[in-house]
Amino acid sequence: MRAKPSDTKLTGLFLDMLAAEQGAGPNTLDAYRRDLTDFSEFLGRVGHTFADAETQTLRDYLADLDTRGFKSTSVARRLSAMRHLYRFLLNERIRTEDPAAILSGPKRGRGLPKVLSIADVDRMLRRAKEMSEAKDASPSKRLRALRLYCLLEVLYATGLRVSELVALPRSAAKRDARMIVVRGKGNKERLVPLNDASRQAMADYLSATEAAKTEKKKDSLAASKWLFPSFGESGHLTRQHFARDLKELAVASGLQARLVSPHVLRHAFASHLLHNGADLRIVQTLLGHTDISTTQIYTHVVEERLKSLVRDLHPLAEK
Repeated sequence: MRAKPSDTKLTGLFLDMLAAEQGAGPNTLDAYRRDLTDFSEFLGRVGHTFADAETQTLRDYLADLDTRGFKSTSVARRLSAMRHLYRFLLNERIRTEDPAAILSGPKRGRGLPKVLSIADVDRMLRRAKEMSEAKDASPSKRLRALRLYCLLEVLYATGLRVSELVALPRSAAKRDARMIVVRGKGNKERLVPLNDASRQAMADYLSATEAAKTEKKKDSLAASKWLFPSFGESGHLTRQHFARDLKELAVASGLQARLVSPHVLRHAFASHLLHNGADLRIVQTLLGHTDISTTQIYTHVVEERLKSLVRDLHPLAEK
């Protein structure tokens, strides 16, 4: 009779599958490794392994997490890791049944993302444009303002992750480009369309960076391979720097800084598209979500729109 593979070996095989077949990045793989290591340690204490644990043992582990004071979100994440693991073991015929299939997770309040209204985003865009056109601004201040306006236009036009946005190459701003190629999580590429406003903002910003090139500064912004290079050390603008600039712009626009971040603008992009009739699958593709379940956090927007349509268009609805 063959010896059952160890939990360590099974974890390694599972992580290799995630990396090879699903393009999981280092952070995702590390999170799965930590969760499964903790699960394996619990199983070892009660005399079991991944290969022979039954449903009740998995329930005992979830109860143990609760006893240790884990939040419901963390427990749900551990359960998700177990479900993925056991589906993998079932597919690989290492197990003949899935002990995690009938488990239910902790009840969680629906954590809806913060979303800015269309009017709020419009206020920020108008203020950013005003700052970029200020006549009394110094050349360096105007260039920074143009960069911020360009960042904001591109972010709201595309819904990119902030890490994808700040790392855009200079080649993304081709004057005739209607689409840009974005390298996202797991090194996967996707095409994202640009609107006229974002293309014009990129063109104006590029013109300004080229004009800023001087003989004294040979390694100028115009020579950088990045669309949004750092004004200081070599490299591109950091996520933290952009987030700070965005909060300052929010305050200047009459909004609360705590309500605004690059991720909130990404949520606004998705929510506003869905509110105006976009298909959930299209939004999934634009956001670069591998799994539709990640995009389904926005289904409340779709539900509200459907209610409005029924209320406004149904022949028997009260007028």
